[in-house]
Amino acid sequence: MSDVRRARQRQWFDVAAFRQDVRAALVDATAALVITLAVFFWLYRRIESGSSMTLQVMPDLADAGRYWMYWMCQAFGWSGLLWAWMTVMLGLLRSSRRRDWLPVSVARIEKWHRTTSLTTVALMFGHAFWLFAEFVRGNEDRQGWAGRTWSAFVDTFVPGAYSSGTGKVAIFIGLLAFYLAIPLGLAFYARRSIGARVWRVLHASILAVYVLSVWHTLLYGTNVWFDGWFRTTVWLLQLPVAALLLIRLLAPASRPGRGRLDLLGRAIGRTCAAATIVVVLVVAASGRDGGRTPGVDGAGLNVTRTMIWIGFALFAAGVTAFVYRAQRLTSSRQARAEQEVETSPA
Repeated sequence: MSDVRRARQRQWFDVAAFRQDVRAALVDATAALVITLAVFFWLYRRIESGSSMTLQVMPDLADAGRYWMYWMCQAFGWSGLLWAWMTVMLGLLRSSRRRDWLPVSVARIEKWHRTTSLTTVALMFGHAFWLFAEFVRGNEDRQGWAGRTWSAFVDTFVPGAYSSGTGKVAIFIGLLAFYLAIPLGLAFYARRSIGARVWRVLHASILAVYVLSVWHTLLYGTNVWFDGWFRTTVWLLQLPVAALLLIRLLAPASRPGRGRLDLLGRAIGRTCAAATIVVVLVVAASGRDGGRTPGVDGAGLNVTRTMIWIGFALFAAGVTAFVYRAQRLTSSRQARAEQEVETSPA
């Protein structure tokens, strides 16, 4: 083994692989930026023409030129959700058993999965940044740039700090998705240090980020609130995700564990995936998803920040338990291997 290879294995974070994927993601990110700008101009024109149903909720946004940063925030949010959908689809394809109908190799799918994941995180940051910029501009009651900037930073980037309307929950959910996406996504480049089993647990839990992102969009996406066809499209796009997740759980690429906890986890996962398919079909057919309805005043929030904190704590506890178990299994396997080496004849 060369010294270079040994040094790379000792390195906690694979910087070289990360840089390589960042360079590979430039083309992907450029395409995402082009689509983001296209969505921005589409939203901008809808406001200018008065055809946006968003104006029924927030008529003050009718001045498209003044609130252009808000619409840029919305555009990054929509392209971020699209890229999140693509990277989840690619990840589920990669982690399922090889299908003969796939036109590309598994290695190519994995590369696309990594690059789209990095682009998704960048789009999520862009979504938050432009909301922060709009808050800075809109905080006219604050004295001085320092006060306006600090208030905007707290409202945008501190979970649970925003305290107005639906944003009390929606922005909170979006921030949890953003802050979870960074460590869970970058864990790939530390898999040699943390171990393959631990990395698989962390990587599987990243599905929670996608669920939170969709929830954030359906709860706070102004276009989804009223545009029936758009809302239905967003829901129907979740069908292939749920279907691939079910396939992934029924036919994983790697040999699954046979312990009681593994069997329980797969049973819960399969049930949730199947239930998701049913729910999506019902919602798409009925058009009722809990979003706002034209001409009806918004009802109180059914979910509170306390509920979300409790849910997040349970999620973190569950992931921690699975990580601990994976680490114990890895340590046990290594100990057995070392014992076999010591007891083997010279």
